[in-house]
Amino acid sequence: MSGYDDRDGKIWLDGKLVDWRDANVHILSHALHYASSVFEGERCYDGKIFLSRKHSERLHKSGELLDMPIPYSVDEIEAAKREVLDANGLDNAYVRVVAWRGAGEDMGVASSRNPVRMAVAAWEWGSYYGDAKYDGAKLDIAKWKRPSPETIPTSAKAAGLYMICTMSKHAAEAKGCSDALFLDYRGYVAEATGANIFFVKNGEVHTPDPDSILNGLTRQTVIGMLEERGIKVHVRHIMPEELDSFEQCWLTGSAAEVTPVGQIGEHTFEVGTLTREISEAYEALVRS
Repeated sequence: MSGYDDRDGKIWLDGKLVDWRDANVHILSHALHYASSVFEGERCYDGKIFLSRKHSERLHKSGELLDMPIPYSVDEIEAAKREVLDANGLDNAYVRVVAWRGAGEDMGVASSRNPVRMAVAAWEWGSYYGDAKYDGAKLDIAKWKRPSPETIPTSAKAAGLYMICTMSKHAAEAKGCSDALFLDYRGYVAEATGANIFFVKNGEVHTPDPDSILNGLTRQTVIGMLEERGIKVHVRHIMPEELDSFEQCWLTGSAAEVTPVGQIGEHTFEVGTLTREISEAYEALVRS
């Protein structure tokens, strides 16, 4: 497969469609040097982006949190996504919307005089974890910790927050794992590198309090699905010492969808009935 910079197709860039290979930015773009970038990852199913407007609204919120106002309205972002899907003839795809501080008068830490730019791309993308979606992912435990919300706005989907995710996933893959589990700055179970996490014990579900991590849209959807089924969901701080007490585990995310977990470090989990039911129900929901 060719690299992501060398493909046929169209990308929406700053208000217009351009050829895929021509969607470039200057080397002195502020975001490349200082991580002044926010983004959304979304999936389109049978021509419809799941929770599309909520993603666009969150992009705006992330921009506000990083003092980087998005120069396009939610309606304009929605239209851009549709334009990209239509231009590329895609009905089932992953959609990436990204906004960043470009090149301008500032090239130090400050960037208020630099324009905020935006792009939308879409491509076909299968299961994020491959066969792990069915067999159960294997997770390493990251040596890095998710930061305090007093350090950085952790509720923003900001590019800078993902650097330790890249490092941790590389380390996990080197050990034969699919991903890594983070603890937060206090030592509580937090999330995987690009997905939220759920556990099952005695027919009830436990998931970390998102007070220092992104409260994912798929996470919120799955909690609603569980509650509709009358399943008790405990949103709380979870200690790593509790991992042995859980019977099932799964990850959620727009890219990850609902992916079972079979192992975290030395702790093992069954890919049980509830995990399968929620995974299948989510698949049905996004295509409804």
